Parts: sequence; C-alpha cells; structure tokens
Amino acid sequence: MNRWRPAMASALAQAALAPAHGDVPIGAVVVAPSGDVVAAGHNERELTGDPTAHAEVLALRRAAEAVGSWHLDGHTLVVTLEPCTMCAGALVLARVERVVIGAWDPKAGAVSSLFDVVRDPRLNHRVEVVAGVEADACGELLRDFFEGRR
Repeated sequence: MNRWRPAMASALAQAALAPAHGDVPIGAVVVAPSGDVVAAGHNERELTGDPTAHAEVLALRRAAEAVGSWHLDGHTLVVTLEPCTMCAGALVLARVERVVIGAWDPKAGAVSSLFDVVRDPRLNHRVEVVAGVEADACGELLRDFFEGRR
C-alpha cells in the first residue's frame, strides 16, 4: 500500500482543484507500468455541464491520448473515491490492470460497495483492486466539502 501513496497524493492534489468550480473533490491519476503518472483529472461536471466529466473518465481519456491507444493494459488508475458504475465500466473497457482506491463510496460505489463491476467474471476483463490507500485523507476531503455545503 505504501507503493501507491505518492500517486494518491497526486490524486488528492487533483481533487483539491475541483471545489474551485463547484465540483465534488474527487481526483484521479493514471500510472503507467513504468511508474510514471501519464494523466490526471478531477471532477468537472459543474465546470463543463458534462455528466460524464468524472475524474476517472477524464484521466482515462487523457491517458489514452498520451499513450496513443485506448488499450491501457498494465496501467493503474489511482482515485480518491471508489468509482461509480460508469467509471468502473470504463476501467474494464480500457483494460486497466488495477484500480487503487482511497475511500469507499457506500452510496454509489461499483468496485465493491454496491456492485463489483471490475471483477465481474461475466465481463471480458477484470481489474485488480487495491483499497484503503490514504483513506482518511480522501474521506476527510469529501466530508469537509459536504459539511461546507450544509
């Protein structure tokens, strides 16, 4: 788990950018097999008016562009909150090797909480799951954001 802390720190830095434009602070980075971060993203739904502008989807799009292929075999997505069904499906379709999660999302999570899309044996690809990396920091960022809205 210590191996993923620097990448999670980058994802947390991305997440911290989202509230400036009214978005929920979720951040993601895509890490190449070499260990280098090849792409990053944070929620931009409010900023762009795009319901698919989740941190994970934006990071995957940018990684595919950087790599020159939608096949992200060997890559890892590091994200501050458990992905939803859309994002979990995108991980499977992009053939990402693993997802590293900070905090669980008991209301909408599709990696274990509500569904397990990324490890469903009926699909053509399964994604390794590493969970709980910097969970407290990831959860605190979200709690602070929502407490400020109440």
